[in-house]
Amino acid sequence: IIKEGKMSELIDKAKNFVTQKIADMEKPEASLSGVSLKGISRECITYNAKVAVKNPYSHSLPICEIHYNLKSAGREIASGNIPDPGSLEGDDTTNLDVPVKVPHSVLVSLVRDIGSDWDIDYELLVKLMIDIPVFGNFTIPLSTKGEFKLPTLSDLFSNSN
Repeated sequence: IIKEGKMSELIDKAKNFVTQKIADMEKPEASLSGVSLKGISRECITYNAKVAVKNPYSHSLPICEIHYNLKSAGREIASGNIPDPGSLEGDDTTNLDVPVKVPHSVLVSLVRDIGSDWDIDYELLVKLMIDIPVFGNFTIPLSTKGEFKLPTLSDLFSNSN
């Protein structure tokens, strides 16, 4: 018969063992490169963030969701979710495009607040939620800072849809 104190000690040891094994388990890694202009429509300007995700496992892993948040001048200028964007190839690096849509009205107010140099400092936060068998959902947080130029009037007229 195991006494209550010994049982509690065994359970704690088992929890620590499992926690350590999970912590030591190889997990997908990702990197986020800068933001570039993707397109212009009547409603918004779409920027594109490039994300590279390395899958260390031999089988593909489903991406449950991508969440993004774009900030400039201390405020959020765009955010969104991309549900079920696909899978990560096994033993490979998968490149993902994350389209970030910024309404024209937000950019106009930024220009008024910041000035007329047409350069916008930004911080982009991206969270990738991946489903890893046995482990469950695993979120990879990424961020990058940089500067992008606002489109000029000629850009707006040559690219508008």
